[in-house]
Amino acid sequence: MPRLPLGQWVDSSVDWLQAQFSWLFDAVSTGVTGLYDGIDAVLSAPQPLLLAGILAVVAWWLRGLAAAVLAFAGFCLVDSVQLWDEAMATLSLVLVSTLVTLVIAVPLGIWAARSKTVSAVLRPVLDFMQTMPAMVYLIPGIIFFGVGVVPGIIATIVFALPPGVRMTELGIRQVDGELVEAAEAFGTTPRDTLLRVQLPLALPTIMAGVNQVIMLGLSMVVIAGMVGGGGLGGAVYRAIGNVDIGLGFEAGVSIVVLAMYLDRMTGALGRQVSPLGRRAAAKARAVLGAKRPGAKLWAHRPQPVTALVGVVVLALVAGGTGFLGSSGSASASGPNGGDGKKISIGYIPWDEGIASTYLWKELLERRGYEVDTRQLEAGALYTGLAGGQLDFQTDAWLPVTHEQYWAKYRNKLEDLGSWYGPTSLELAVPSYVKGVDSLADLKGKAGQFKGRIVGIEPSAGMMGILKDKVLKEYGLEGEYEVVDGSTPGMLAELKRAYERKEPVVVTLWSPHWAYSQHDLRKLADPKGSWGKGDGVHTLARKGFAAENPEVGAWLKNFQLTEKQLTDLESVIQETGKGKEQQAVRTWLDRNPGLAEKLAPR
Repeated sequence: MPRLPLGQWVDSSVDWLQAQFSWLFDAVSTGVTGLYDGIDAVLSAPQPLLLAGILAVVAWWLRGLAAAVLAFAGFCLVDSVQLWDEAMATLSLVLVSTLVTLVIAVPLGIWAARSKTVSAVLRPVLDFMQTMPAMVYLIPGIIFFGVGVVPGIIATIVFALPPGVRMTELGIRQVDGELVEAAEAFGTTPRDTLLRVQLPLALPTIMAGVNQVIMLGLSMVVIAGMVGGGGLGGAVYRAIGNVDIGLGFEAGVSIVVLAMYLDRMTGALGRQVSPLGRRAAAKARAVLGAKRPGAKLWAHRPQPVTALVGVVVLALVAGGTGFLGSSGSASASGPNGGDGKKISIGYIPWDEGIASTYLWKELLERRGYEVDTRQLEAGALYTGLAGGQLDFQTDAWLPVTHEQYWAKYRNKLEDLGSWYGPTSLELAVPSYVKGVDSLADLKGKAGQFKGRIVGIEPSAGMMGILKDKVLKEYGLEGEYEVVDGSTPGMLAELKRAYERKEPVVVTLWSPHWAYSQHDLRKLADPKGSWGKGDGVHTLARKGFAAENPEVGAWLKNFQLTEKQLTDLESVIQETGKGKEQQAVRTWLDRNPGLAEKLAPR
């Protein structure tokens, strides 16, 4: 059967939409970004303990004293692991996604409840939206909106929309038909019937839909982190990319705290807005108080006015004592500096990329610039550069490894030159593996290596070359499975196998600190299937060097020797995960005068 070019049709459609409606996507991006920035500014303004107190008062009003105490303790835990700013960014993302989703979902649900035709048309569309893997939505999201919070929010809206529509329709359809008929018999207009009869009685079901929308939104935060959405999702993504168990656990616990708070509060709010729910809750509290008098105190809920007064008092006290304000400290502007001008650097979690990125972050901050770094997949990184959401990156392997990205985006990028080279790509095995000295020697020995070649990020150009060219030229297709993963994951597997003296074959490149920590053998490539060595280039968005001539000149003159690069990578490894900039400072202290040479005043 001939292949249906469905993917090509979708590609063509996306290109056409991008060309014809770029103005609309820009407007949507501006609106969503403005809404997100506004909510994030409100949540970030108070100091953590103040906002934790306000959220605890809300929990006290909706759920009781016990819920307030637990909520305050949970948010104090988030602040204690230094993830408060990330948690508020995630909360802002969820709130924006939920707000926009409900603005779309509730009217659609009402329309579907009042029209069988609309319901029949929407059902398969909603099924498609909910069953499509959520990560697929990121691809057009990145193309239309670039990297950052916007594609993450758009993907979250699309993924979370179906339950909002379904639960609104279900709630209205479940309203007793006799009540609707009675209202109509008394001359009530359809609009008043909807607003005064159907929606009030459907509110518990609609609020259950709101709860589902929020939970689905939180489930998307990690995916949003993959495209530069930041927040706790970005922390989890960094933890995955660096195999950092501690950071992953802390970020995961913080997400759980947010999820439990939002789940309990929306559930309680659903009961509060429904007359039936309020009566049922009051009856339950009365029964509980009669059976367990001590529990009445913990279940006590203040009146709404009392809760509001508590929130206002906290805000006034904070304002009077100077307790309001960002918890972060602004970066100081250095001499001859950028006067706080913002520069955004993207990077792939490869060792030389991490090292060079944090080196330039430190150098630029010493010169007074405000620097933001974002860890991204290679595809998102190049898309963000081409779209102008990022200013530059320092880990472009050209002309071979990143050829596909350069061919696609070269007209929207500036090549500021190679700062290191030549490099080489290779497969490597531990030296204790005998009889395997070249790629050809892997033939017929899959059983020895469990039929696996341990790879890195699937978006890396190296992985494409390995799968499409190297395996074919050496007849290894079908015999070996290339295991997609991450650079830290590959290194962790190499370390585990090395310690156990197990055979393993991994993707590596030179230079890399792994060769100094382990006794490894590069597999020869007599057919030259890996191609010639690359240079490690710095790429910037179009116009960056002209807008920032001083920084552009520094980057064009940037050079590191193999010893300097491997020494820097080694210091970063010794210092530990999450302390990259501290490691850079240590390394610069060991190399006096280098900072002035790389970024002269």
